[in-house]
Amino acid sequence: MKTSDFDYHLPHELIAQEPLEPRDSSRLMVINRAEKTIKHTIFNQLPDMLGSGDVLVFNNSRVLPARIHGKRALTGGNIEILLLKKLGVNTWEVMAKPARKLKTGEEVDIPQVGVSAKVIQEKEEGIRVMSFSSEEDLFKAGEMPLPPYIHRPLENGERYQTVYSRALGSAAAPTSGLHFTPGLLDLIKEKGIETHFVTLHIGLDTFRPINADDPREHAIHTEYGQIDPVTAGRINTAKKEGRRVIAVGTSTARLLEQAAGEGEYNGWVSLYILPGYQYRVVDGLITNFHLPRSSLLMLVSAFAGKEFIFECYQEAIKEAYRFYSFGDAMLIV
Repeated sequence: MKTSDFDYHLPHELIAQEPLEPRDSSRLMVINRAEKTIKHTIFNQLPDMLGSGDVLVFNNSRVLPARIHGKRALTGGNIEILLLKKLGVNTWEVMAKPARKLKTGEEVDIPQVGVSAKVIQEKEEGIRVMSFSSEEDLFKAGEMPLPPYIHRPLENGERYQTVYSRALGSAAAPTSGLHFTPGLLDLIKEKGIETHFVTLHIGLDTFRPINADDPREHAIHTEYGQIDPVTAGRINTAKKEGRRVIAVGTSTARLLEQAAGEGEYNGWVSLYILPGYQYRVVDGLITNFHLPRSSLLMLVSAFAGKEFIFECYQEAIKEAYRFYSFGDAMLIV
């Protein structure tokens, strides 16, 4: 298995630059991984693709205003900081740009809100650990951290949040959830489909490709996840009763698989899913179309088979589906 096995060419015009309105008007590719079939529909038809007794599990993490613009205290040079992971009181792991100039002990000012920060640890690939004088004021200076392949400003920041987001802590949105509307959620419940919510704060790996030739040599970053006892009990009951558990998003899938069989979960999620992995909880997956050479594409390939997934991706390109964060979706059953 090589990282290059998960590469593909995507025409630039298929990278979605803005979300569709309404949210549930995106296209939906429905694929059956056992029968190797592909069907095209619209996301608002999702309830017709599911059955009474199915269980949908959502990630309710909310995106932080995580992109901060500051200045080096020594020189006044511009520094961009992306908050990735909260490590303690006022202490964060961040991605800094340009990082090579930020050495341990150096200070950064965020003048628009009067916050100062100090570098307390240097890590690889532009990662730094920084302590901030005020976390509350820091968020007032933050901007929505749209992915680098989106070049148009977002007029409404809430459009990069799911309608059910509650727990503040992600550096990127769980994008498969962006397609849901309150009305669609109501229709799903009316059909007798259970809906449950877990939390996984999405971090660094959303923003970087796998550079190692062998994907097994890639060090995946941990993300913090939570499943409360009631939710864990209902998911475990559904599995025992033979009902389908469908993860909304790769982040939800990782958390469910990490916590498989547990009565609850509070902790770091380090599970790295590659082809060959045997899923223990997830029976179905709702997901967007992912970047080449990414751990998310590998996770989906592990679920439905690499060759079939790439056949589906080529079909999506041929049919001019919209790709990535604001793009269309796939339901794998």
